[in-house]
Amino acid sequence: MGIIRAAVGSVGGALADSWLEYITADHMEAGTIVTRGVQMTRGKRGSNTKGTPDTISNGSKIEVGPNQLMILMESGRIVDYCAEEGCYEVFQSSVPSMFNGELGDSVKETFQRFKFGGQPGSTQQVYYVNLQEIRGIKFGTRNALQYFDNFYNAELFVRCHGSYSVKITDPLKFFMEAVPRHVHRLEIGDMSEQLNAEFLTALQAAIGQMAVEGVRISSLPSKTMELSKHMANVLDEDWKQARGMEIVSVGVSSISYDDQSKELINMRNQGAMMSDPTVREGFVQSSIAKGLQSAGSNTAGAGQAFMAMGMGMQGAGNFMSSASAANVQQMQQQAAQAAQANSWVCSCGASNTGNFCIQCGAKKPAPAGSWICSCGTANTGNFCTNCGTKKPADDGSWTCSCGTANRGNFCTNCGNKRS
Repeated sequence: MGIIRAAVGSVGGALADSWLEYITADHMEAGTIVTRGVQMTRGKRGSNTKGTPDTISNGSKIEVGPNQLMILMESGRIVDYCAEEGCYEVFQSSVPSMFNGELGDSVKETFQRFKFGGQPGSTQQVYYVNLQEIRGIKFGTRNALQYFDNFYNAELFVRCHGSYSVKITDPLKFFMEAVPRHVHRLEIGDMSEQLNAEFLTALQAAIGQMAVEGVRISSLPSKTMELSKHMANVLDEDWKQARGMEIVSVGVSSISYDDQSKELINMRNQGAMMSDPTVREGFVQSSIAKGLQSAGSNTAGAGQAFMAMGMGMQGAGNFMSSASAANVQQMQQQAAQAAQANSWVCSCGASNTGNFCIQCGAKKPAPAGSWICSCGTANTGNFCTNCGTKKPADDGSWTCSCGTANRGNFCTNCGNKRS
């Protein structure tokens, strides 16, 4: 038994009325993976009430729709398949036709392992495999996953929720290895428990790999493309070899931390903020202001509250004063360091911090290795900080402090030597 091409593109009621049996896929939804073919007869489409069950007469018509693989079986044996959209006639033959469509050579190899030729048997069935991407398979971690974050230098724990999609890339292997025999319909939900268990195991490995690469834990929601690639590397070989299916995409909708991780992150962030002397000084002044405000609203009397506050301030005054003095000193040091970093010595010998010499008015020379982008932005790195244009190759040109572009060792305008 096999199939031959009938009339490509001529599908519908006319052919259903002109053939002994007209077989098409049962209703296939977005989450349907496999479904049986159903026979339609003249006057009663969708229900063959007179035909013999599991019998496909010679000369019957089979329709193959877009993104479908049709499998023709005889007594439990795969005798032919087709992934090209069109209409096909059943005929008695031991030579399979194998209309492969867009599928790769691996499907042909799978067919060679699973096919059986021979004479017609007692039963025939048609199955259809969905070749579309199957989306919206939801996942969620019941237990928190470990994630070592180099930025926080701590072992953190996260819970992830989202969805992923899969695609059947070797439908014959999937049909033989993952589909129960004599099933009429298989939905993705029928396999979700097993798939999710394997998916979450791979997710832990993929997230661990991203931690090794130094991705901050707060950046995980924006790294779904990288996460998909890691998941594909972990799962694809196993799923392709075992079931003929692959991961297409992974979408992370939410990432949450356990309480201990939240505490560590908040402590690290607060410590980073308090390392800034301006923030610390603001905290000191804010604490004093809050104390005065609380004293003024004390129900026992503002005078008594201020007296108590004064006594407390006598004990804490030295500490607050020392803290403020230390903050001011650090701010002054930072300002001096910034001024020193921006200072430069003109060719006339004058020291300056602005863009022009206070003595002769000469312009501040450009830093060594600096270049001007086509957008007008001055840069020192390999890419423009404004538009991202790559630094052009060095052609020997340079710009003098007077603003003149030159190629030689001396400025053609003022005679200054190239620095």
